[in-house]
Parts: sequence; structure tokens; C-alpha cells
Amino acid sequence: MNTAANATAAGVDFYYWPTPNGQKVAIFLEEALVNYRVHPVDIGKGVQFTPEFEKLSPNNRMPAIVDRELDVSIFESGAILLHLAEKTRRFIPTNPQGRVEVLQWLFWQVAGLGPILGQTVFFRNYAPEAQPLAIDRFSKEAKRLYAVLNKRLADREYIANEYSIADMAAFPWALQYAAQGIALDEFPHVARWLDRVGNRPAVKRAYALGEEIRPSQLTDEHRKQLYGQQTQKA
Repeated sequence: MNTAANATAAGVDFYYWPTPNGQKVAIFLEEALVNYRVHPVDIGKGVQFTPEFEKLSPNNRMPAIVDRELDVSIFESGAILLHLAEKTRRFIPTNPQGRVEVLQWLFWQVAGLGPILGQTVFFRNYAPEAQPLAIDRFSKEAKRLYAVLNKRLADREYIANEYSIADMAAFPWALQYAAQGIALDEFPHVARWLDRVGNRPAVKRAYALGEEIRPSQLTDEHRKQLYGQQTQKA
């Protein structure tokens, strides 16, 4: 966790597990030198369904944060990124045109890229029975979305011109391209962008954080919680 003396926020409690959505927020916290402390939410053990965590995240999904300065909790990774960017005045433009550019791509990720790639990974790798129709449907849409991103990055280094929360949101999902059945030689601009973002020191620190708490191997309990998706009763 970052405890730099020049931290740009009074402090954040970060409820985290190293999934793509968790990594989005970890990247921001490291990039902006926010003073934060980690509270692991082992989703493989169902910690996200505990009453204590549900008070922070009514949707029973991580990540979530508590902004200790404002005494407010926030769930949904896109909302967290936007809150932190506005609070620290980092990684989102202050001019209206630049702000719109970032926000539209942030919402593109949370509404389309993340859900589609998540379903693609599930049906290609973890579904208990092969579902050819689902695999075909989600794989085709995944390739379409990569094509959109590849075209966007053809003439720029980052999604919204300057490095921003739009890149932080999309990067962890696109980094799982192999599990999604995506060949990066079809999307060379995405490949260059992944390399560029992945080599940022703060991004490396964020992923090192994930490795510190990730279990060495999945147990049957983890698989049931992660891929069974059973609704918890009140």
C-alpha cells in the first residue's frame, strides 16, 4: 500500500481482490499516490456476501472504498475511479471537452467491455458444460470490442489522448486477452497500448499487490463461489 508523504488524499480504505475490477482501482491509488490501506475481500470464500461488506457494497461485489476524509463508502469500480479522479484532480481533464472524452470511454468499459469479456472468459474456460452458442456469441462480441479499441488507439498512445481513468478501467480486462481467445496480432495497436500501460511503475506496483494476497491455487470452494454465482439468501 502507498504511504508516501506526498499522498494526495487523507486516506482510503480499499476493499479489494485482484480481479480486473479490483485492479482498476489499485492502479489509480498507486498512480495518484493516494494513502490507502487494503482490506482483502476473498471472493472465493464468499466474503463479499458478509453483512459487514454488504453495508459498503449492496450489490455484493468488490471493489469498494471508504473515503475517510468524507466518511463515505463507494461501490462500483467506475464510480470509484470517477470519485478519486475528481477528488485528486488527477487522470481526468478539467476542460469540458477532455472530460467528456474520458467519461464516454470509461462508460464504454463498464457497460460493454467488462461485462462481455467477463462472460467470454466464463463460457470459454469455466462453464461446467460447453455452451457453443454462448461461446460463439460472446467471442464474436469480444472481437468486435477489441476492434473498436484497436481503431481508437491507431493514432494515439492512450484511449482519451492523455493517460486517464479510461485506460485504467480497460487495461485489466484487455490484459486477459488470452483467456478470451483473442490473438493480439489481429489488434497491434491494442498490443502496443497494453505494453505501454503495463510498463508504468504504478501499474506494476498494483499488480504486485494482487500477487501478495492471491491464493497460490484455486480450491473447490473458490471455484464454487467464483463461478457458481449462487444468490445468497437474506
